[in-house]
Amino acid sequence: MALFEPVGEVPSPSAAAGFVPCQLEDDFAQLLLRPLFDNERETLLLAAFDPFERLVRLKHVEGDMTGRCVITPHCWRALLDSSIAAVLMAHNHPSDMPWPSDADIAATHDAAFFLRTAGIDLVDHLIFVAGGHFSFRTAEML
Repeated sequence: MALFEPVGEVPSPSAAAGFVPCQLEDDFAQLLLRPLFDNERETLLLAAFDPFERLVRLKHVEGDMTGRCVITPHCWRALLDSSIAAVLMAHNHPSDMPWPSDADIAATHDAAFFLRTAGIDLVDHLIFVAGGHFSFRTAEML
């Protein structure tokens, strides 16, 4: 995967603004999402919420042979129904590089467009690493 910023260079201001250190993570990120990630393999979590912001479903997607997580139509069907108002995407980078790759950015924008056509908000996409997580929402990339 191509990195958002070349290795060894300082990330852009919007990317740097999107990083949240572990000690500043909210309970949802720190206590529910973070423990579900494996440090050896990329994993994707899709969290679905009802209109009252209650967690309704949590879908777990393992990376394929290339290490990439693919959200299949079956996965979307299992996650979404008429009670879902918002979705949060989260995945880990075992490389410990929090910045989104070009593929991460494209997948986020594709998911946001797909969900928007269904009347569902993509509230954020989080990328977890050992020291914290990157938030597309905080970086104003959504």
